[in-house]
Amino acid sequence: MTPVEKLKKMTGETDEGLLELLYETAVTEVLALTNRTKLNTALTAAAEKWALIAWNRLGLEGESSRSEAGISSTFIDVPEQIRGIINLNRIARCGGRAHETESTDSADVPSETSDGN
Repeated sequence: MTPVEKLKKMTGETDEGLLELLYETAVTEVLALTNRTKLNTALTAAAEKWALIAWNRLGLEGESSRSEAGISSTFIDVPEQIRGIINLNRIARCGGRAHETESTDSADVPSETSDGN
């Protein structure tokens, strides 16, 4: 099942274009925070959760808290569960480069990515 199909099931949303956009945005954010070029299994799950949170927050952009009819809600940028996954999968930069190892079936082959500087 694709991430968009999962989001469609979880949300009941029929606009697949919207779900795809939310997922792609979440993937971009996760990759930027981890200095990676590809998602691994854990990061795919984190991106799906981030997209689900983004869907739930549609219409609330820019709000950090809200109180309505005696009910208070506070929003955080990145939930601790997702932040933990991201931190565990972050690659450090050295000299403007992130050294990412690409997994294959038989062995790990190192590759380099550059931030363009």
